Amino acid sequence: MLVSLGILAGVFGGGGPAAAASRGAIDVIQVDGLIDPPNAALIMDAIKAANRDHRQLLVIKFNSGGAVDVDPMPLVVAIHRSRVAIVAWVGPSGSKARGLAAALAQTSSVAAVSNGSTIGPSFPLLLDSARGTPTSEDLKTANEFKPTPAGVRALRTRSLNSDEAIRLGATESVCADPPGCATLGDFVVALDGKTVTTAAGDVKLHTATVVGQGKDRRRQPIGQIHFRKLDLIGQAVHTLTSPTIAYGLLVVGLALIIFEFFTISIGLAGGTGAIALVGAFVGFSHLPVTIWALALILLAMFGYAIDVQAGRAYSWTVIATILLIVGSLFLYGGSSNLDVYWWAIILLVVSVVAFFVTAMPVAVRSRFSTPTIGRESLIGELGEAAVDISPDGVVLLRGARWRARTNRATPITAGQGIRVVEVDGLVLEVEPEEGGARDYREPKRRDGETAEPESAEPELDG
Repeated sequence: MLVSLGILAGVFGGGGPAAAASRGAIDVIQVDGLIDPPNAALIMDAIKAANRDHRQLLVIKFNSGGAVDVDPMPLVVAIHRSRVAIVAWVGPSGSKARGLAAALAQTSSVAAVSNGSTIGPSFPLLLDSARGTPTSEDLKTANEFKPTPAGVRALRTRSLNSDEAIRLGATESVCADPPGCATLGDFVVALDGKTVTTAAGDVKLHTATVVGQGKDRRRQPIGQIHFRKLDLIGQAVHTLTSPTIAYGLLVVGLALIIFEFFTISIGLAGGTGAIALVGAFVGFSHLPVTIWALALILLAMFGYAIDVQAGRAYSWTVIATILLIVGSLFLYGGSSNLDVYWWAIILLVVSVVAFFVTAMPVAVRSRFSTPTIGRESLIGELGEAAVDISPDGVVLLRGARWRARTNRATPITAGQGIRVVEVDGLVLEVEPEEGGARDYREPKRRDGETAEPESAEPELDG
């Protein structure tokens, strides 16, 4: 896209400084994706800059599926009060203008749709909430371009291609058909000589010049073209506001933090997970998140952690998977256009299950055990507490770190000697090397039998 814009800017620059000064320069802004606070600020700033710098024309290129977390009326008022002509182009091929994007296109002086693109429906105007939002009729202004009543009605509920939009009067026929306004350059050239109405009165546009001779004669855009786009921070926030991206960052961030927790360290995985969660909640701040669905996802991750603690997949893995799917399906309120893509849900759920069922046990085992010994052979071994164990902690045994727990009646401090009395999955049950409360649990037998308790008093003969 940036390469295409660079080529287009080079073509547009053929008018020279003199032409730019006499005919006026043109500003172009791209509104891609949701019209969120960064994109709304881009539109407002571009309108102010175009009026301040006395541009001849401001072109808004739309490829937007709607708007979230913005007030539409300031944008409408800014377009209506602009002394510079503002026109809208939905393109290139495959683009769309829905919701607020379609309404703003109707508000502009001229609106056109490229071949293969669509405009509408304009309802709902905002994807996150329909309350208190103006309708498409409310957004109509006294500009040169006035959608017909039939066009307005059609745009409220239908998605129109370029031919349908022109036939119903929802947009204007700017370019000859065929081929229509296939490119932004075609659209700008076709505006040459057109008179539009602005807040400063009627303005006749001069956007093209004839170059070449004979059969090589052709029209090309005139004057300087200035492209405006989101800055680095605005682009980052806009990207995070994508519903699917925010959802993915949430799930991945939680999984990485759980991984870091069970490996008892603060490293790359934990830091990456924390950054992912920050990014997810930046996106959530502009999206209509359903709190109960978010709680289900958090509970699902807790469920996976329970089975990781147990050392193998049990019923909590099944319960957590169900909770994760339900939470993912209902994570966002408002319009269904904000729902997470079904393929993204399948990909994330399968990846999370595989991660917690296969990768996590291997990682924990390699962190807290050594492959050169069998776990059952550890019973009776002596080691040392790496941290306080009350009742859970970590011990050092044969040069390896193990997760361990002890009886609450006999907490063990860091550095104190320990004795292994039982192995439960990946967890060692330990007691102090001396003075352990041996009667709190009977040692388990592989064959299911229990050890005979020692007699408290010796038997007396006869």
